[in-house]
Order: sequence, then C-alpha cells, then structure tokens
Amino acid sequence: MKSPSAFYQKVWQLALSIPPGRVTTYGLLCAVAGGHPLMSRMITTILSKSPDVDKIPFHRIVYSNGKIWSDPKYDQWRSQLYKQEGIKVDKNNKIVNFEKILYTF
Repeated sequence: MKSPSAFYQKVWQLALSIPPGRVTTYGLLCAVAGGHPLMSRMITTILSKSPDVDKIPFHRIVYSNGKIWSDPKYDQWRSQLYKQEGIKVDKNNKIVNFEKILYTF
C-alpha cells in the first residue's frame, strides 16, 4: 500500500485536534492543512482513509454555513454525539451559535 501523503496526515492530525463541543468546517480544515480550496470536497474521503478512522470526530466538521451533513442512516447517532457535547442543532440541520463554537485551529 502506498503511504499517505503529508497532506492526508495533516488532515488526520487536525481533525483529531478538534475539541469536544466545537466544530470546524471542511474548508478551514483543508486550508490549515495546506490544501487548495477545491480540495475541501475531498476531506471526508481523506478522513475515511485514516488508520484511526474510528477516532475521527466526523460530526465536528460541518459546512461553511454551519449546516451539518445529513444522512438518515447516521442522523440519530450524530444527534446523540452533538447532545453529549452540548452542541445544539436547529430543525434545519444548522449548528446553533455556529460562529461562537467555530474552531479555527
């Protein structure tokens, strides 16, 4: 297997550093890792390739407008994680007080 690039490794490291109760965006994560803005669309794929994928806090990475990625298969589980961390999500799947809990590294 080909070893992961420095960019992949940086993305993994940064994702693991997002503290509980905070969120960041795909774009911010990508930029801080040194990626081109268009690469932010690849962040979920990159994270899924991590050797520590079970530890990656996917729920703490959201869209730049504060909306969360929604998938009926995972919504209930994700809602429980947000509740445990004190993150509130409105009925439109948007983080409440997004600007206040945004983690910018």
